[in-house]
Amino acid sequence: MKFNKSYANCRVRRYLLIFMVLSLLLLPLSLIYLVWNEQLQKIKGYEAFNSQQLQQQHLQQQQQQQQQQQAQEQQQQQQKGQQHKLQPAGQNFRYPVLLLNKNKNKELTVVATGKTKNKWRYVDKISNETGLSLIPDYAVQTLSAEEMQEMSVRMEARLNRLRDKCSEYGLDVLGQDSWHTPNTWEFLVNKKYHIIWCNVFKAASSSWMFNFNVLAGYSPDYLLKTKKILLNLARDRYPRVTLQELREAQNDSITFIIARNPFERLLSAYRDKIVFALPYSFHDKLGRSIVRGYRKKPQLIARAGNTKYPSFPEFVHWLLDQVKRGNYIDMHFVSATSFCTPCLIRFDMILKFESLAEDQLYLIEKTGLQRVIAPVWRNMGKGGRKTEELQQQFYSQLTRQEMLELYEYYKFDFDLFGYDIKEYLQYARADELEGAAASGA
Repeated sequence: MKFNKSYANCRVRRYLLIFMVLSLLLLPLSLIYLVWNEQLQKIKGYEAFNSQQLQQQHLQQQQQQQQQQQAQEQQQQQQKGQQHKLQPAGQNFRYPVLLLNKNKNKELTVVATGKTKNKWRYVDKISNETGLSLIPDYAVQTLSAEEMQEMSVRMEARLNRLRDKCSEYGLDVLGQDSWHTPNTWEFLVNKKYHIIWCNVFKAASSSWMFNFNVLAGYSPDYLLKTKKILLNLARDRYPRVTLQELREAQNDSITFIIARNPFERLLSAYRDKIVFALPYSFHDKLGRSIVRGYRKKPQLIARAGNTKYPSFPEFVHWLLDQVKRGNYIDMHFVSATSFCTPCLIRFDMILKFESLAEDQLYLIEKTGLQRVIAPVWRNMGKGGRKTEELQQQFYSQLTRQEMLELYEYYKFDFDLFGYDIKEYLQYARADELEGAAASGA
């Protein structure tokens, strides 16, 4: 027993000795680890701090470079502006719209409409928001006093015809359909410059969309270079208005519309949106859909051709079917009377596409923008063909019956704005051709 007890005590002492030795060995190692870890964290902190300092220095250098670049660009723009003042407008002028420096003098500009005490309203000249060069006095296009009087008579005659025809057809009475419901969807209201426009697509819409975008504050250089759609840019600055908002804005603004011969406008839209449609665009897909649905119809086979886009007769048949079914009509093809409802919304001026050169000069002068807006046309059409040749080429593909059905949809556009279908009827194919094709089927 004594031997066993002594042996056990020896083992305990041995284990204690081993533990003490290990403790003595591990303690320095632990201390070394703690010190090293602390130093390592400090090193990492220094590295992070140095990295942050380097990033800040890099950002400061970038900002300095940007500031220097902006200063150089401003200096170049100032030099260009000084050169512009010395050069003839015909060589240097390139923008449809230029904005003026603010002047303390006030200019008689806008015909007052609605609830106003005076016939005329005074409006401040336009501030130079975009920093563009001014249109020199000698480059400003204006009408003489005699021409202004003639234009005033012309505009009054157009408005009188509009009112008479609206009353004759009962279009000035509110109703439930699109012809008798005020539509403010496509009005652009510029309160600052007191001008309101109902945008009829394919009636000088590209030119005036550019003008309204510049009046909204976009740089002409940006508008000329951007790939964004001008209509979308405009809607960012011109929110859609309610009927009440539109009528309130009309109190001190000029409201205008640009009319165009309905058949000429339709052909322009067909060529632009269907024949020359961008690949894989909405209208490209629409054209292919029309081909699939109408190319094999008996009355159209002889006039179909082998193009990937629908022929003009195929397109017209599709459009007439959309009208008969009461479907939505694309804004490029829809009747202007339905689109802008001129019988239910007051217009102060009716410009016409055919006489736009004179008409828009009159509008520009009446709105006091003669040193701001230059009457420049954009998007003059595709294909380089004369309008008369195109009208005959395409409308000669339609029968008289097809043309009359098409006229029935655009009848109000013809009558309200003073257009005639007679010149088109002389192009029509004989109805017997269509009847024979239909009976043969």
